[in-house]
Amino acid sequence: MRRLTRKKALTLVKELDAFPKVPESYVESTASGGTAFTFMAVLAFLEFFVYRDTWMKYEYEVDKDYSSKLRINVDITVAMRCQYIGADVLDLAETMVASDGLKYEPVNFELSPQQRLWHMTLLHIQERLKVEHSLQDVLFKAAIKGAPPAPSQSDAPFPHSEDSSTSLTACRIHGHLYVNKVAGNFHITVGKSIPHPRGHAHLAALVSHDSYNFSHRIDHLSFGEVMPGIISPLDGTEKVSAEANHMFQYFVTIVPTKLNTYKVSADTHQYSVTEQDRVINHAAGSHGVSGIFMKYDISSLMVKVTEQHMPLWQFLVRLCGIIGGIFSTTGMLHGMVGFMLDVICCRFQMGVYRPLKEDPPNEQKNSETPIPTENYTQ
Repeated sequence: MRRLTRKKALTLVKELDAFPKVPESYVESTASGGTAFTFMAVLAFLEFFVYRDTWMKYEYEVDKDYSSKLRINVDITVAMRCQYIGADVLDLAETMVASDGLKYEPVNFELSPQQRLWHMTLLHIQERLKVEHSLQDVLFKAAIKGAPPAPSQSDAPFPHSEDSSTSLTACRIHGHLYVNKVAGNFHITVGKSIPHPRGHAHLAALVSHDSYNFSHRIDHLSFGEVMPGIISPLDGTEKVSAEANHMFQYFVTIVPTKLNTYKVSADTHQYSVTEQDRVINHAAGSHGVSGIFMKYDISSLMVKVTEQHMPLWQFLVRLCGIIGGIFSTTGMLHGMVGFMLDVICCRFQMGVYRPLKEDPPNEQKNSETPIPTENYTQ
């Protein structure tokens, strides 16, 4: 074998490379690389907001708690004087619940401009809740535990004083009651309620029919723990009657609910409601008792509402998928575009798309050269 000189041996070792070369297109700075990085950064930033967001999970099971008491939170304004009306609860077992937790406060039925603005806003929210059901999840997330702050004296429609108390023709009934977890009837009617061996009765004989006016406004009606931020279906309901003898009926179906969010954990109740009202006219065959009646029933199913969050490992997997997917996609697109450009450019360089030029006749004659003949001798 021919011996290699020392110089050639060093050159051969330098040229030896056991690893594949990186293509030059991956090393050069291109606009596509910057675009891919920017797109990847935007998607990763948006994915971080998805990771921070939470959602509500709903689960259903049988309510096994039948021994506890049900709390009813009431705030209703009736367009009658407080001494003419009474409120109480009569459940399915003919048990009358004491209304010691309710307070009767003389007020004016008309609202101040600020309160009317808030009332119109509340009605608008109720309309949107009927259409956009996902807004209920937003209310669950914003709910806090505890009683709402008591309204200040300046928030009242008119300042309450001893001199002006006689001019207040409406009554605000607010407070709470604890009842058994059975179907019942919460009602507001004429006269104060009195206990009776066979049930209960109201002293309505001493009230003149001319003073009847069951126009009312339900500022708040809920069941369970008080949750500021949760809007119930009847909140903001206002009914105005032109007749003295009028019956308003609300049929309420209560669903026990366990709410677990990152802010609060409470046992509350949701409810659905249908309503009906009619004028009492015994001569026309419309019998009944004038007043406001809320007949409620409790569902046997319980709803668990839990706020959930995306796990950290799932966020990392999605982030890696975004980065790898963008790199792979931009690499394939860059290779395809580069291949098409190379094909088109090579065709132009080879003259495929160049028009053919004919030489002038003189140049063709001058370019012809005589072919030399050879003489062969025999």
